[in-house]
Amino acid sequence: MKIKKKYTPLLFAIGIVLGIMLGSKLNFGQADGGLFSSNAKKEKLNRLIDYIDYEYVDAVDTDSIVDVTVNGILDNLDPHSVYIPKDELQDIEESMKGDFVGIGISFYPYKDSIAVIQAIEGGPSHRAGIKGGDRIVYADNIPLFGGSISDDSLSSILKGKINTPVTLKVKRDGVDDLITFDVKRGRVPLSSVVAAYMLTDKMGYVKINRFAESTHDEFIIAVKKLQRLGATQLTLDLRDNPGGYISSAEKIADEFLEEDKLILFTKNKTGKINKTYAEDDGIFEDGEVFILINENSASASEIVAGALQDNDKGLIVGRRSFGKGLVQREMALGDGSAVRLTIARYYTPTGRSIQKSYENGNDAYFQDYKNRYENGELRSIDSIKVADSLMFKTPLGKIVYGGGGIIPDIFVPKNTDYEIEHLNYVLRQGLMSRFVFDVLEKDRPYYNKLTEEQFKNEVVVTDKIVLDFISFAQYRQINLRARAYMAEYKRYLKATMAQQLFGNTAFERMVNEDDAMLNKIREITN
Repeated sequence: MKIKKKYTPLLFAIGIVLGIMLGSKLNFGQADGGLFSSNAKKEKLNRLIDYIDYEYVDAVDTDSIVDVTVNGILDNLDPHSVYIPKDELQDIEESMKGDFVGIGISFYPYKDSIAVIQAIEGGPSHRAGIKGGDRIVYADNIPLFGGSISDDSLSSILKGKINTPVTLKVKRDGVDDLITFDVKRGRVPLSSVVAAYMLTDKMGYVKINRFAESTHDEFIIAVKKLQRLGATQLTLDLRDNPGGYISSAEKIADEFLEEDKLILFTKNKTGKINKTYAEDDGIFEDGEVFILINENSASASEIVAGALQDNDKGLIVGRRSFGKGLVQREMALGDGSAVRLTIARYYTPTGRSIQKSYENGNDAYFQDYKNRYENGELRSIDSIKVADSLMFKTPLGKIVYGGGGIIPDIFVPKNTDYEIEHLNYVLRQGLMSRFVFDVLEKDRPYYNKLTEEQFKNEVVVTDKIVLDFISFAQYRQINLRARAYMAEYKRYLKATMAQQLFGNTAFERMVNEDDAMLNKIREITN
């Protein structure tokens, strides 16, 4: 299918589902009375389902009817009250928990075998010595080649109960015989702090891609490491971060704010207000901080940015954030599925609600990016529409606005060139990652021997590699005009190679070499 020119980030609508702020999980019992007491409205729905089950002329999957009904009800509430089917719930919960139990590899089905892209750092396979490019051909003598194993079967073979053993037989390029690895399944980290390194002698950089249960612990480890390297300034990158657990956002904000500073407050339908304050000493209270946000920074990301901005801590750099100020709670539906229902609104310390309007329906709500593109606000801060009635003041007198996202203190325009937008789309689809795997496979022993510094200095992405990538994309009916953007494509291709060889920090370090927002921070601090 040919990719049409679009400026709406379609995957963000999916990402925002993963990023909705979770208050706490609520599991209602099945006892009579209370919320599940019988009433005419509930009985009406139950009776209709029974009629279809027992009397309708054709066989009907009533489970699918119930799913449609639940989704229809939630569609009439707000954009962030969502239904999560049973078959999706486990993956989402694993992502938000911050780990899962398994052997810890990312892989491709590749030429009828299972090819390891990377053994996840800190996971069982990484500790056992499995490397990128390895082919797992047997697991407990079960053959994994020939295309006979479905994705579900493969998942059940490689995952399992914690501390259970699995014997893997691996084909490695340059080694004649199969290599046997005895791997004990364990907890595999799904890091939400995806990069941490020094931008300058004094400036540390941390990128968080979502707010999971483990995010605060990961953040503390990353910042302490940077402080040991001399960081007295910190750039916290929350761009394209759709959010996550509200408690994780509160803990991150707390690390920058003095004790008893208000972080946020929530208000439910009865008007009950709950306030959250900073506690004790934070790890970066005394350091200079910059928060990067953009139009895809939402929910928990906006909590952190709003808490710091309203307390006159640091500078917010970038573009107006997404604008989500609703709080959800996950509630089990009794069959393995769940609903995340909006239960409150949250407000920044000055009293701002940053929730944008959803009165025109969900489609218009999630396509707000197109409106921002067309009205020019992605290129100029003067194009952002604000209402004087939603004006607030911080303790030091800075003017801030509610009504739809966090407006940065320092605006950095977006490069809305079509090819650059399209490059970002291609990256999100994983197309470049698949191509790069093929490039590495051509000389895997060489690449696996390189250090990150050697890779940076020795490996050159040629014009031919870029043109091969264009052909690779065209074969999949995606048309690129990369000939006019050779430098950008070379940088991203090399960064993707580094990611597969050395991890996410290597990717971010290379991609950020000419980043407009980071260049602005360098300009401010020099």
